[in-house]
Amino acid sequence: MPILNIGILAHVDAGKTSLTERLLHAAGVLDQPGSVDAGTTQTDSMALERQRGITIRSAVVSFDIDDLTVNLIDTPGHADFVAEVQRALRVLDAAVLVVSAVEGVQAQTRVLFRSLRELRVPTVIFVNKIDRAGARHTELLADLTRRLSPGAAAMNAPVDPGRASARIVPWANEFPDSLAEVLASNNDAFLARYLDGRADSACCQRELRGQTRKCLVQPVFFGSAMTGAGVPELMRGIQELLPPARETGHGPATGTVFKIERTAGGARIAYVRLFSGGLRARQRVTCARQEHTGRVEHTGRVTGLRLFRRGTSLPVDRLEAGDIGTVTGLTQARIGDEFGPVDRRRATPEFSPPTLETVVRAEDPARTGALFAALRVLTEQDPLISTRVDAEGNIVVRLYGEVQREVIAAQLDADFGVAVGFSPVSVRYVERVVGSGAHLVAIGEPGNRLWATVGLRIEPGPAGSGATYRLAVERGCLLAAFHTAIEETVRRMLGAGNHGWEVGDCLITLTHAGYDSVSSTAGDFRELTPQVLAEALRRAGTRVFEPVHRFELECPPDTVRGALAGLVDSGGTPWETGGRPDLAVVRGEIPAGRVSGFERRVSALTRGEGVFHTGFAGFRPVTGPPPRRVSE
Repeated sequence: MPILNIGILAHVDAGKTSLTERLLHAAGVLDQPGSVDAGTTQTDSMALERQRGITIRSAVVSFDIDDLTVNLIDTPGHADFVAEVQRALRVLDAAVLVVSAVEGVQAQTRVLFRSLRELRVPTVIFVNKIDRAGARHTELLADLTRRLSPGAAAMNAPVDPGRASARIVPWANEFPDSLAEVLASNNDAFLARYLDGRADSACCQRELRGQTRKCLVQPVFFGSAMTGAGVPELMRGIQELLPPARETGHGPATGTVFKIERTAGGARIAYVRLFSGGLRARQRVTCARQEHTGRVEHTGRVTGLRLFRRGTSLPVDRLEAGDIGTVTGLTQARIGDEFGPVDRRRATPEFSPPTLETVVRAEDPARTGALFAALRVLTEQDPLISTRVDAEGNIVVRLYGEVQREVIAAQLDADFGVAVGFSPVSVRYVERVVGSGAHLVAIGEPGNRLWATVGLRIEPGPAGSGATYRLAVERGCLLAAFHTAIEETVRRMLGAGNHGWEVGDCLITLTHAGYDSVSSTAGDFRELTPQVLAEALRRAGTRVFEPVHRFELECPPDTVRGALAGLVDSGGTPWETGGRPDLAVVRGEIPAGRVSGFERRVSALTRGEGVFHTGFAGFRPVTGPPPRRVSE
């Protein structure tokens, strides 16, 4: 059977999980669709997801449409979990983008569509909630073509939108002129056939299928996940218009790990998409990922395979090309690992790193060890939530937003039995080395009571390189344990530079080293290294950088002046203003720490019509007195 791997994507509360339930019901997998409000959905399996009524982790479920097997990935909608969505994109053949007929095109809708467009993922749009008060049809379709894509083309029409009795009227056998015109705008040959009257319904359907698969057109289906209106038409569109997997079963197994879970017993479960070849039980698999330090490889033996089929997962002996399944036995697997030859065409856009951070502490200090272990498990599930221990011994967690912090706290309590408290969320500044600095402390020098000699030099490194540690001494001049003590201490101490912020994009060189064969211990090197590094950093000098976001603000032209004033008041720097007579577009840059504050003002500044989109743009030097991190 052909396989189609699709994702359901949407702004939070647009109804994508409800649509997933309705599709499973229509395909005969569920007797009744589950309810998000009642916590009975198939894909929101975490207790916290059911409690909060939001999707936190991507979930996979499978169903059949005639002879087509559809693997569906239900992704989070909240912006705090956008990284979870981006990871899922790399395994998709196509996508369904859900838009609310009431709220319309929202900020996260545009973020998601841009990612789909960049990756050239064929997409159909489902306009949900036509049965809700305030549902729109013609106006919303115009918004789709204006704010998302000129290729958005309606495939059906609602009757009585905004009422509980709303239903769908599919197009008749004749293609409407509006749809044919969209197709003709992308293909001169089809335009000629259409004008000559030679484009019959079958010809139009072939052209629609071809342009959808080339990402030139995004068919739009109106409907309601709650009542099921329009869902049969959507399923036919999925079956007829979207491209099934084209992978080959020949050659070596190639695939991607896009999700990690653990069993109740602690065993690691890797969710994989297989692109070619086959994966069988007891097979040895070498996975690889790229890190700052270079290519990291690890090998494991497959101990178990499960395949998603008809709403459940089944144990199998082999996964085939195109399949999505789970693998046990890859004990070191992490999200993003590739096995087999890497196809760079499947690479996702760079993830926007978290720009916020907070200190987390166990309410019971005796549970600090358990807290750190639990955070390591959560980091496996979302590696962009990085954790570290700062120079004062605090556990620091990087975050995307307040909702994510609340979710992490609830998971730690419910899943690991660790109650925690957080410091206020703050902006994550970084320090960059501006010069070269070196310092040496040797055994026997005045003031050095330790049996250790350490000399370090620190200097700027390439942008994005992180912290690179290297040796300018013979490795044999120290015992291996002493080398380890120095490097581990250097990396830990770089968490707080001259102004208290993490130091990145630097090169640290061990220039001198010595020890006494009788008296020296690793503890001597762990105690001396911070002193040497701190002085080298002081001599080199550092500058504080703040995270910034690019922004795009759409608003009515007559509200631009007030919006610009609000942006400048929030620290934003507008670059350009353009758009059309009915829509102004302002682009620029804004400090990451001011984004949420301005977002709360957008509605008031633009009469409720503004759409504010941001994306991480990097770090820029702080002007004025540099902020200093205060130890908690």
